[in-house]
Amino acid sequence: MTTQVFLIQAHKDIAQLNALVEQLQDEDFVVYVNLDRKCALDPAAVHPGARLVADRVDVHWGTFSQVQAVLNSLAQIVAEVPAFDKVLFLSAQDFPLLSNAALKEALAALAGRELLDTVAIGPAPGQWAADYRYQYFYPARASRLQRVACALANRLLRAAGATRRLPGGLRPYGGSSWWALSRDCVRMLLGRVAREPGLARFFRRAACPDEMFFQTLVMDSPFRERVLGSNFRYVQWPEHGARNPKVLDEGDFERIVASRAHFCRKLDSRASAALLPRLLALRAGAVGA
Repeated sequence: MTTQVFLIQAHKDIAQLNALVEQLQDEDFVVYVNLDRKCALDPAAVHPGARLVADRVDVHWGTFSQVQAVLNSLAQIVAEVPAFDKVLFLSAQDFPLLSNAALKEALAALAGRELLDTVAIGPAPGQWAADYRYQYFYPARASRLQRVACALANRLLRAAGATRRLPGGLRPYGGSSWWALSRDCVRMLLGRVAREPGLARFFRRAACPDEMFFQTLVMDSPFRERVLGSNFRYVQWPEHGARNPKVLDEGDFERIVASRAHFCRKLDSRASAALLPRLLALRAGAVGA
């Protein structure tokens, strides 16, 4: 059976993290955990069935640190796992909806595809109007001097009627931070980042680059022909452009089942306490539990 790799990004709630790792224990699954360097979680307390990412990053929402943490993780995975089908990137607040056996079958049916939620970024109908995220400079937790420099640079851009442009004539794409990419696609990403350091430099001054970086590079490669356009995750977004998805509870169970997704997010050990037993029963095949 083909090996699948699960990369879990975590920063809190060791019990919830370990419960997710436990669900993914399988001879054909390899689980990696990347702990936010600034978090209080003890690496020694992580489930022994998981491998820890060694090169940890102090992760801050909306900054390139999120991308860097993933790149560090992918480099270690490629170096340590000689052969695998995909890396499935998860949050510790995700939960699998299929049994491990059913998940293997579902992924086997998707071999040769990149499970990447993606849409072109721009002002045209059907595009995602998020071009402001890269067209101007964002300081990303920089020093006061750097924040002043970014503000001045943006003022000059606006005065000139200009914006930042992606390097190398790249077309911008965006989408969900959570995906499943093949080994060959991951190697392409790592190789391109190493060969073209200007890519990381550019996105270090973008807002929320984790929702653009991987989509943009994959869609500028031969792997674009393999992109399915779905990450098979059930996420429920509140109305009015909320910054974070809804924390799922028992009232969401029927919608989760109807989604036919592979994973749902996001769960909280307290707010989702009544939902979790039903998800466990769903994985066991008792859908109506």
